[in-house]
Amino acid sequence: MYGNDDSAPSGPSRYDLLVVGSANADLVVGVDRRPGAGETVLGTDLVVHPGGKGANQAVAAARLGARTALLARVGDDAHGRLLLASQGEAGVDTGGVLVGGAPTGVALITVDPSGDNSIVVSPGANARLTPADIRAAGPLFASARVVSVQLEIPLETVTETARALGPDVRLVLNPSPPAPLPDEVLAACDPLVVNEHEARYILGDNAGGTPESWARGLTALGPRSVVITLGADGALVSDTRAGAPVRVPSPRVAAVDTTGAGDAFTAALAWRLGLGEELTGAAAFAVRVGAAAVTKEGAQASFPTAEEVSAL
Repeated sequence: MYGNDDSAPSGPSRYDLLVVGSANADLVVGVDRRPGAGETVLGTDLVVHPGGKGANQAVAAARLGARTALLARVGDDAHGRLLLASQGEAGVDTGGVLVGGAPTGVALITVDPSGDNSIVVSPGANARLTPADIRAAGPLFASARVVSVQLEIPLETVTETARALGPDVRLVLNPSPPAPLPDEVLAACDPLVVNEHEARYILGDNAGGTPESWARGLTALGPRSVVITLGADGALVSDTRAGAPVRVPSPRVAAVDTTGAGDAFTAALAWRLGLGEELTGAAAFAVRVGAAAVTKEGAQASFPTAEEVSAL
């Protein structure tokens, strides 16, 4: 069944962004330091937040003002209801959220005093989002300007998402957690959005030592464009239709919690591309959104409004 009712997804005639991806309950514990192998450390009280890379991106985009829809799967359980409620409160169209088939996915997150985090994901219902679900959501794809997808759902479902795009629809892919990508998926990316870890995973021994070398290596694999996020140093943008890679600086902020910051960046980038902005300009806005997100605790709770981004 679908999140809003038992019917097929419905909504406005045109979405700025359709997010296809995961929806998890984030179980968060603060620690003085993250444990090493075989080590136990004490942490703070457990806090439960709505999360998952797909759900995070949908909320982040909607909070900025984007007309956003989410295509995902959650369990018929308390965590699933939490996720549907958080999407609805942000203004996301949840007509494409399927309910049932497995428990809602869960992410186990430890956060240290510097704001860095370590995450283990139990996919749950996310692993049951199938290519058939993508094909059944044709009306959603037909009404989207940009489609954003990640790798917390099955790779065959990501591949079907790339196949479902209309001729004028742009695909934004964040390959997280990183995995080998089919050539047809890489060719559809515009852009492929990666951090340093993901870039090095994809490129392997041919990665090189600088973001510019990663960008050259990644674009050679087939994406129409590449954006590499660099944390506090902003991002690097490489577009095969433009010139040399361009560095985009980030405003300096005091980081409290980096959880979800990459999702906020990607959502902002995808939204601005859907508005027709060129890639470098969209990335310049997105780094400000990511910077704002790290100044608050949690994932979705930290995502800024457009007014908060303007204040940076």
